[in-house]
Amino acid sequence: MKDKIKKYWKDILLFLAIMGPGIITGSVDNDAGGITTYSVAGAIYGYKLLWTLIPSFIALVVVQEMNARMGIVTGKGLADLIRENFGVKITFFIFLGLLAADIGNTATEFAGVAGSLMVFGVSKYISVPLSAIAVWILVVKGTYKTTERIFLLFSFCLLSYIISALLAKPDWQQIGTAFVSPAMHFNNNYLSMVLGIIGTTIAPWMQFYMQSAVIEKNLKIKNYKFAVCDVIVGCIATVVVAFFIIVACAATLHKNGVVINEAKDAAMALKPFAGIFASELFAFGLFVASIFSATILPLATAFYVCEAFGFEAGINKRMSEAPQFYALFTAIIA
Repeated sequence: MKDKIKKYWKDILLFLAIMGPGIITGSVDNDAGGITTYSVAGAIYGYKLLWTLIPSFIALVVVQEMNARMGIVTGKGLADLIRENFGVKITFFIFLGLLAADIGNTATEFAGVAGSLMVFGVSKYISVPLSAIAVWILVVKGTYKTTERIFLLFSFCLLSYIISALLAKPDWQQIGTAFVSPAMHFNNNYLSMVLGIIGTTIAPWMQFYMQSAVIEKNLKIKNYKFAVCDVIVGCIATVVVAFFIIVACAATLHKNGVVINEAKDAAMALKPFAGIFASELFAFGLFVASIFSATILPLATAFYVCEAFGFEAGINKRMSEAPQFYALFTAIIA
């Protein structure tokens, strides 16, 4: 009995030491664009699209586990494997498209930072430059261990959406019905929103970050089962946060016929229906998600571009050891 208890605690400690890549990658899925998608879905369709989180979760676990496994077994990043198997020419065109998309997405994240802090009365001319500087210092001057701890803290802060949703006093019976007997429609708007939710949950760039983070953490085959647990916990966190964002907007905005176009609008619109605290919590969650993704997205981009073309990459490396990595990261957030 004592041996079983000792093994149980040993496994917990090992998991705590190994956790990080899966939870961080899962949590960062809920970026400014994702929060906007979930908010609009809740405002327009109420609880009707909650069922989409089930296939999203399954697909997310499958993809993330695959990335973790490839990283652990090969010790190479996803971009590195693409280059080795498909050649430099195809790799170049693939990553040219991804680079352009990621630069646009990074701009969206900083727009999320600006929008969220405007709810608290902070000008975008102050919030965006200061956030960009903070992001640069964190990655360029920090170590992987320090950066990972801050990312895990960001992941935990996203749980503020749970409180925001509970303050909105949702109808749990309707929520249960939405899962047990989902209302399916086949018009263009409905199907576009379904694809939007699934698409924002499984982003291409996060697969590159996941595999690179596994390598950066130096995980081995003996750590695989704990890496899978890390992935599953991260995926659960992703859909739980998405669930409560949809619920918060469905219980307030949809119920009162409020139409929104972005997550900032949702935060401000919550105030008269759920109170100022719920509104500020929603805005705080948007800020955390945006600054989190504004750090990870350029980082993932720098990782996969450098891996694809054989340059040194890694947060633990000094600027002199990985000049291309840090130059690209800096250029994207500038």
